[in-house]
Amino acid sequence: MKKIFFILIAALTVSNACKQVKTKSAEDTEQTVAAEKYVGEEPTKPEATEVYEPVPPKVTVNGNGVPSDAIILFDGSGFDEWIHVADSTAVQWHLNKDGSMTVKDQAGFIQTKRNFGSVQLHLEWKSPAEVKADGQNRANSGVFLQSRYEVQILDNNDNDTYVNGQVGAIYKQSVPLAMASRPTGEWNTYDIIFHAPEFGMSGKKMKSGTITVIHNGVLIQDHYELKGTTEYIGWPKNIPHGKAPIQLQDHRDNSRVSYRNIWVRELD
Repeated sequence: MKKIFFILIAALTVSNACKQVKTKSAEDTEQTVAAEKYVGEEPTKPEATEVYEPVPPKVTVNGNGVPSDAIILFDGSGFDEWIHVADSTAVQWHLNKDGSMTVKDQAGFIQTKRNFGSVQLHLEWKSPAEVKADGQNRANSGVFLQSRYEVQILDNNDNDTYVNGQVGAIYKQSVPLAMASRPTGEWNTYDIIFHAPEFGMSGKKMKSGTITVIHNGVLIQDHYELKGTTEYIGWPKNIPHGKAPIQLQDHRDNSRVSYRNIWVRELD
């Protein structure tokens, strides 16, 4: 009797083991099928992974480095694309014979007549060769994306200041990865990639804006995620907004910063 009992126990054990194997095998099969469904059939020909649409638009670049699809904001011929921020009147900054413009002290910020969202922005700037001040008062200006997010312009050659306010900083938010300025009085370039923040219907920020800055060919801000507006006093703010002008700053300290060759490509 005992022998029969042990035989039955053994048979049940083998049966359960077989069921477990079958169950495990079924799970593996389901996982394999799911994986194949997700990944798709493995291509056996190169054509299987080639796409032909959408075809990118053709963009050419002229001798001055300006893309054919760019909007020219300043080429030295005048201030047609700009107005004063305070009262929307004609720009009173200095228009120079060399195709540049220079901040007129106490005249105020200027801004584009057009509103922009996400952009690729190119501009060139220089501080005056004659040094007359130090700290934040030496050739201080800035470019504001959507009138709210400032990339600092400052002569920091032998001129230390707080690092989140030095040349190339996202003002009071992000210290630049390097100080890449040319000697005082020489032209600098900024190439800026800006992706605007996104706000929901309720006004809540859904996606932060980002800024990348290349200064004289050197990456100094690498897809920095904005915390909000760049405030002089206080913390960043995230009040919902849409497209807005690009602004250039008059720091009201006889900064004498000059600009030239400003163009923009819209990315949205």
